Amino acid sequence: MALAGYFSNEEATTSTINPEGWLRTGDVCYIDNDGFLFVVDRLKELIKYKGYQVPPAELEALLLTHPAILDAAVIPLPDKEVGQYPMAYVVRKPGTNISHTQVMDFVAHQVAPYKRIRKVAFISSIPKNASGKILRKDLIALATSKL
Repeated sequence: MALAGYFSNEEATTSTINPEGWLRTGDVCYIDNDGFLFVVDRLKELIKYKGYQVPPAELEALLLTHPAILDAAVIPLPDKEVGQYPMAYVVRKPGTNISHTQVMDFVAHQVAPYKRIRKVAFISSIPKNASGKILRKDLIALATSKL
């Protein structure tokens, strides 16, 4: 049975189901050489910087390789000139004192210029749901409440 669409919401139906009947999930995926499908990110969570798309998960994975970083989350911070730019919330490992500049430099030396972290805030813990997914909306609300 085919998906008929959203009840009484033609706009949501046409933006989610294409004319051939394929469902747009909003997931970013790839298929490897063995035919396995990997879901690696969400389109809705991509940061749109000057027309480039920056996956927060990629920057988070990179940040977690730093020996002074215990946990990290990257969010889109609204900006009138560039659209959005990557902002990192970082949890320092106990006994370390990594600075804002050190975090930004660490990332900048390993990514394309458009993927660079433009702002850093230190936080005691990254908010996550019961399954461990980062609650980006909470962090975005925190960041934008200070603008």
